[in-house]
Amino acid sequence: MTLTQGLLALAGVVLAALLAHGLWLSWKARPRRAVAPGERLEPSLVGREMQITGSEDRGLGLNAPTNHGALQERPVRSPGRRRTALIEPLIDAVAELTPEAPLGGDTVLSAMPSTRRAGSKPLLIEGLNAESGSWEFPLHDQRYSAFQAGVQMANRSGPLNEIEYSEFVQKVQSFADALGASVDFADMADVVARARELDEFAHAHDAQLAVHLRAQGPSWTVGYVQQCAARHGMVPGPLAGQLVLPGADPDAPPLVMLTFDAQAALAEDPDQSALRTCTLTLDVPQSPESEEPFSHWQRLTTLLARDMEGVLMDDDGRAVSVQQFAAIHLELQRLYSALASRELAAGSAAAQRLFS
Repeated sequence: MTLTQGLLALAGVVLAALLAHGLWLSWKARPRRAVAPGERLEPSLVGREMQITGSEDRGLGLNAPTNHGALQERPVRSPGRRRTALIEPLIDAVAELTPEAPLGGDTVLSAMPSTRRAGSKPLLIEGLNAESGSWEFPLHDQRYSAFQAGVQMANRSGPLNEIEYSEFVQKVQSFADALGASVDFADMADVVARARELDEFAHAHDAQLAVHLRAQGPSWTVGYVQQCAARHGMVPGPLAGQLVLPGADPDAPPLVMLTFDAQAALAEDPDQSALRTCTLTLDVPQSPESEEPFSHWQRLTTLLARDMEGVLMDDDGRAVSVQQFAAIHLELQRLYSALASRELAAGSAAAQRLFS
């Protein structure tokens, strides 16, 4: 072999190696895809300290909690609807209506306000069933001897204000006039003062923990994220780009929510997407303490970070270690106690409405 032939052969070997390396890099960089049925999806253990993120809150300095391996895998459940809200004097300003005689449900329903809100606050109307003696949303085939209307005094949009209360009074007065009923309203100044106090309490005892899971290597497809989340009990939520971990009550909000780019989820071919981040959220006041939602949130963040080879970050892009979760857990115990002392225990119907 001549020198020229040797150099050409060497160049061929180098080019082949470069081509193979390029193909390998291209393969490695492609988005991770869901595994077809029958294939095994092997979790990849990250060879470093697990990174977990901090929190987002309204008044608490929460930064992370405990026992991420203590809970067993949860069975897959379908998410349910939120339970029907009933008037609750703890959070509603209530007006009492007294008709001259019991009224049929058809008459009552035809007189209902066209919208069930006063500004940004829900407006509820209930009738006292003449037969059962229970308060309920009016039904066509029932008769009602009294009525009550309520407007929520606070939610995450702020306290009920004078304009919203005036709108409530106007709508309920029109409803009472249509029924030929007298109505008794609470004093506006008193209601607004109560609303501001309730909002201050809610603001100081609200907590929404959010952690962002970012890909460290290849990006993910929508199918890959869905498949990894499904392995740990999560199911599709009501919105595009949303997966949820249902609680024990199918009518209650989910314990944990995972969200990612909705446009990628709605794409003509979602598996052509390249996701590099998703967010796991725990809305603390929305879930009962007895279901240990914090532990489920921590478990999911840990397992998904492991399975998807991701790093968990806070809103400022800083990684937070697992050890910091203990501090969050202590803060949550104080928050749960404060809510319960106000008769607004986390996960109760009143708490779900107030923190919405």
